[in-house]
Amino acid sequence: MPPSSTSAGVGLEERVLDVVAELAGEVRGGPAGARTEVRRGDSLEADLGISSLERVELLIRLERACGVRLDDDAMMEAETPADLAAAIAAAADAPIAAGAAPAVADAAAAPAAGTSGGPAVHARTIVEALAWHVERTPDRVHIHLREDDGSETPLTYGWLWDEARAVAGGLTARGLGRGDRVALMLRTERRFFPTFIGTLMAGCVPTPLYPPFRADRIEEYATRQVAILRNAGARVLVAFREVQQVAGMLKQQVPSLEAVVGTDAIAGETRRPATATPEDPALIQYTSGSTGDPKGVLLTNANLLANIRAIIDRLRLEPDDIGVSWLPLYHDMGLIGAWLGTLYTGAPLILMSPLAFLARPVRWLQAISTHRGTVSPAPNFAYDLCVSRIADDELDGLDLSSVRALLNGSEAVSPDTLRRFSDRFAPYGLKRTAVFPVYGLAECSVGLATPTVETPFRIDRIDREHYEGTGEAVGAAADDDHALTLVSCGRALPDHEVAVMDEANVPVPERWRGRIRFRGPSATRGYFRNPEATRALIGDDGWLETGDLGYMADGELFITGRSKDVIIKAGRNLAPTEAEELASAVEGVRAGCVAAFGVRDDARGTEQFVVLAETRVTDTKARTALRQAVNRTISGAMGVVPDRIVLASPGSVRKTSSGKIRRGATRDAWLAGDIGRGRASLAAQWLHLGATTAAAMVAKQVARGARLLFTGYAYLLVFGTAIPAWGLLRYWPRIGRSDQLVGRWTRLVMRLARCPIDVVTPNGPPIEPPVVFVANHASFLDPPLMMAVLPVGVRFAVKARLARYPMVGLAIRKGGHIRLHKTDQAQRIEGAAGIRAPLDAGEALFVFPEGTFDRAPRLLPFRLGAFRAAVNAGCPIVPVAIRGTRDIWPADTFLLRRGRVTVTFGDPIHPRGTDWSEIVRLRDEARAFISHHVGEP
Repeated sequence: MPPSSTSAGVGLEERVLDVVAELAGEVRGGPAGARTEVRRGDSLEADLGISSLERVELLIRLERACGVRLDDDAMMEAETPADLAAAIAAAADAPIAAGAAPAVADAAAAPAAGTSGGPAVHARTIVEALAWHVERTPDRVHIHLREDDGSETPLTYGWLWDEARAVAGGLTARGLGRGDRVALMLRTERRFFPTFIGTLMAGCVPTPLYPPFRADRIEEYATRQVAILRNAGARVLVAFREVQQVAGMLKQQVPSLEAVVGTDAIAGETRRPATATPEDPALIQYTSGSTGDPKGVLLTNANLLANIRAIIDRLRLEPDDIGVSWLPLYHDMGLIGAWLGTLYTGAPLILMSPLAFLARPVRWLQAISTHRGTVSPAPNFAYDLCVSRIADDELDGLDLSSVRALLNGSEAVSPDTLRRFSDRFAPYGLKRTAVFPVYGLAECSVGLATPTVETPFRIDRIDREHYEGTGEAVGAAADDDHALTLVSCGRALPDHEVAVMDEANVPVPERWRGRIRFRGPSATRGYFRNPEATRALIGDDGWLETGDLGYMADGELFITGRSKDVIIKAGRNLAPTEAEELASAVEGVRAGCVAAFGVRDDARGTEQFVVLAETRVTDTKARTALRQAVNRTISGAMGVVPDRIVLASPGSVRKTSSGKIRRGATRDAWLAGDIGRGRASLAAQWLHLGATTAAAMVAKQVARGARLLFTGYAYLLVFGTAIPAWGLLRYWPRIGRSDQLVGRWTRLVMRLARCPIDVVTPNGPPIEPPVVFVANHASFLDPPLMMAVLPVGVRFAVKARLARYPMVGLAIRKGGHIRLHKTDQAQRIEGAAGIRAPLDAGEALFVFPEGTFDRAPRLLPFRLGAFRAAVNAGCPIVPVAIRGTRDIWPADTFLLRRGRVTVTFGDPIHPRGTDWSEIVRLRDEARAFISHHVGEP
């Protein structure tokens, strides 16, 4: 790829053109994300319709996109996009050449490599971070994609940028725009990267899913993915060819899913990235569901970049580091920790598939040795596999002396694993300080706490019985064989906080057990479309729950287990992870396939301590001996005897996609008697999945038939009542009262159609004109609905073409409402001089500030005309949230469905000044109220 083409795509002038093009598209009435072709010499007003008021919005967007503060005079005097780019360059004190300026900051303004924040320190989004590297080193290899045979495919920053732009164009051509979710069911393959970045460039939100990994669990897999896709409301699912049959079956069960496409079919014509801000969503990361159903962690660009920068700062990462990973890209540690972290830093990433590692764990270490890798993340089980499954003769020539940090996280870190791994590979150059326990969770993007680099890992030996009985972590005697050993996860990342608190959310003293909570810039705002789970996650004090228990010692964090998984036995709080690790070490038990859990025993007022272990041993006597060996091992180390040792066939222990034990699900299966029943055959699972899909297809057709019947009934109601209503309206003698007749007719039709209208009004005094009502626009039903529910008579500012409609148009003409002509800029909402006239006359005004609506459930950008009119007239804005009309009559169809409508009126928002910032404040507060009540993105 020629460097110049990339440079032109990410320069400052290109970014200005991008922002101007988006706003121009909105001014002309297009949907969110719509664009107009803009040239650097176009007149902002004559060619693009951006007059004085639109410039306020343009100013805000340019300042956000370019990170500068613009002079008001320079902004208002600019005639073309080229003038704007020059003004921004002057504000940033950076020279500009057309098509060659940096996208986020001039190179001289960026810190030197290795300083805090990384080279792309001024980037505000993931796409901007990529643009920083593309601008400077488009031909630099970003990823070495390693095949099973050791061959590699180099992927450059420039290649990723160009391919991602094509994906963005393809998604836009399919009608996807800002905020739409795109699910990615892809393996570790070259098309994953441009598909993910291209989704962001289109303004959409990528939602990675794990692909099917076990054929014998296809039905369980399908059930979980359907739940995720429904919660995400994904419109498109991108899948690789081998799983498109399964993905197609999922589509039938997910109402929002419009298409399942392959990576080779998603690309289109290249396009510039959509304008994005730090607060825009960058990812929905579904949790692995180890303690319940998967929940979608919504992360913004700001969240991801804050976490990446904090990790870079703590680990002292630089562009000349070399990352190595085999972690799956649907998992936060692989996606954010390995890929996006190296993308930001500029360090090359050596990447192989998870299956390549699992088949031959030595491949991971060989990749580190070959490429002189310095940083690599993996969960605890991977280090165990390297110790137990790599033969000595496979290690010839291995050199691990380059490694600075082998990060051990994502699951409970075993002190024994750290010691054994360090000892096994020390002869091959591995430094003890390179083995690095870490702690994190998806709700904090990926990382939360780490030790300091170049320090040996710390292990704490505490008195087991005292800790489990009282919660105080006191040191154990040197000869205490039952001591509990725990690993320090270090301190919170820079700019983040970790605290250990009691049930009253009061911090506990050091070395006392409590709930681990955190806060910081990486923290999610909540779970996507799951307010109940969000309330449980984020406290009123702003701290977030990790769900883990632990204690602090000398300012360092020690994790003792999941709060939901703690087993209460005879007054002691037992951690299931230790019992599982002990049982896994017994010969005959499948390592990593043990679940320990508690079952309430009401008779004793305590819990039964149950250990369920998978084994291939089938002989009765051998199983008895194995059960006794597990019992001796656990009781000898933990000082407590399990109540039940359950030996089960392989596959009995429930796990997440990332291999974590789902203790609750395993417990429930055991209580239900499902353990030992055996899994249905593959043929039976496919048959059941096919039947479920067929039932979903039948249900769709039935629903469509019911919708057709209801549509026919509704049209009969409308046409049957419209003629007499039209006659009354046509000859209604009193001008200005026609809205009342339309409103009564609308209520009659909705009542007969059994579509109830609920109206929620403020508790304060009645709303009196002059006032400006603003509402979201979701359906053709909205104008007559407003005539039915508004508490006072109003003048509507509406599109002129609505005046051509038989009933509503006649009401508009007779009511003296303001008609805005799409082709006449002087009469648009944003610039109409007459829009203030009703307010000056002491009347009320009603405006749909979106100006239009589309089929997708989302709020479009609000134009500023109504808010300017309110500020100029000194009257309040009353926000109105309309919920339900889009479900009854969405755009682009004549088919209707029965539903309930709720109209919520907000309290009046009074202007406090007359400047531009006050216009924007009114817009933002009204939009926030409407967004909260409509239940749409």
